[in-house]
Amino acid sequence: MPVNELLAIGMFVAFIGLVFTGFPVAWVLGGLAVAFTALGIIADADFGARIGVDWAYASLSVERIWNVMENWVMVALPMFILMGVLLDRSGIAAELMTSFSRIFGRMRGGLAIAVTLIGVLLAATTGIIGASVVLLAMLGVPVMMRQGYDPRLAAGTVCAVGTLGILIPPSIMLVLMADRMAMPVGDLFLGAVFPGLLLGVLYVGYLIAVGLMRPAAVPPAPRGDDANRIMVALALFKSILPPAGLILAVLGSIFFGLATPTEAAGVGACGALLLALLHRKLDRASLRGVLAETTRTTGFIFAILIGATAYSLVLRGLGGDELIERALLSLPFGPTGIVVCILLATFVLGFFLDWIELTLIVLPLVSPVVVGLGFDPVWFTVLFAVCLQTSFLTPPVGFAIFYLKGVAPPEIDTATIYRGVVPFVVLQLLGLALVFNFAELVTWLPEQAYDLR
Repeated sequence: MPVNELLAIGMFVAFIGLVFTGFPVAWVLGGLAVAFTALGIIADADFGARIGVDWAYASLSVERIWNVMENWVMVALPMFILMGVLLDRSGIAAELMTSFSRIFGRMRGGLAIAVTLIGVLLAATTGIIGASVVLLAMLGVPVMMRQGYDPRLAAGTVCAVGTLGILIPPSIMLVLMADRMAMPVGDLFLGAVFPGLLLGVLYVGYLIAVGLMRPAAVPPAPRGDDANRIMVALALFKSILPPAGLILAVLGSIFFGLATPTEAAGVGACGALLLALLHRKLDRASLRGVLAETTRTTGFIFAILIGATAYSLVLRGLGGDELIERALLSLPFGPTGIVVCILLATFVLGFFLDWIELTLIVLPLVSPVVVGLGFDPVWFTVLFAVCLQTSFLTPPVGFAIFYLKGVAPPEIDTATIYRGVVPFVVLQLLGLALVFNFAELVTWLPEQAYDLR
């Protein structure tokens, strides 16, 4: 095997190994780019390998980073983060929990279904996994535990529903994917709508099935004072209206071609600010906290983005992309089998790597192969995103599990959460299979949007 390919393999293996050291990922990526550039120079000098990776080549990362920062679409990233943080502080989720509980609380599994529906609405407005999981855990888990729910079901529901924000638009993951794939982010937003809702439907269907087959695990709420049904419905409508209006303003403006995703992100951030003001949840101290959290999250993502840009440049210079392409095309399967192998490898890597690393490193390496095989790039990218969602639920790097454990009651330990998420991981894989076999779930909505423009 040529020296450059050995270095490419070593670079990828070193990255996976160093992730477990707990060192900041941005520094790991940038440090490996520097280290393997030096190794490439040594290989050229001592072995005459003629690799072509030297400091002049590595300096191209400066231009690439500038191009990333110059990309107008990336402005949407801090805007959507700001929108999510503001809505997290607005008190809308608490109102939704109260209203949905009054509607569904009497049926078996009703509270878990209420948490699922709230999670779908939060996913379409916040898009921040940590905020969604923690908020749903604080609102839903204590109520479900008091009502006698199986702790595993309560924990699994909150973890799974909280991760929908990474898929249902507006999603910061889809913004990064659009940048890496050089495709319109609006196409990914529209393509991810039905797959995200499909997962929500699968969750609700599972909870209904549990209520029928294991009624002891999801007892109904005790019968109390019957409230006026009309008043309950009006309260539910009133609590749903603000987030629904914000979703319509953001996604509707993109769908009908009234605004670019970047402009829609500004509309969403402004709408979230107005909602927080109307709910009287925004004073000077809370606004300072919102801006600080937005800055930290944005800085964290962009730091990894800078490191990943340098890492991927050196990896490509060593021939890593060609090596992966040859390895995939040499598999004894047809085009469909190659895509399945890519998704399987992504699912396994999700046990150890965060979605950011997989989006910035793995997706750009495998997508040219898939597109070259004749598959729709929007379909594959959304399929990859659905696969990445499982990385939040699978140990040892299941961040949704960690978020829940931080705020869960003492009777819900880590083992209980692990057992609780297993059925939802299976449901996510079922959703992945449906999206894989029915590409129209992804492609239909973007096609309709282009017809309207």
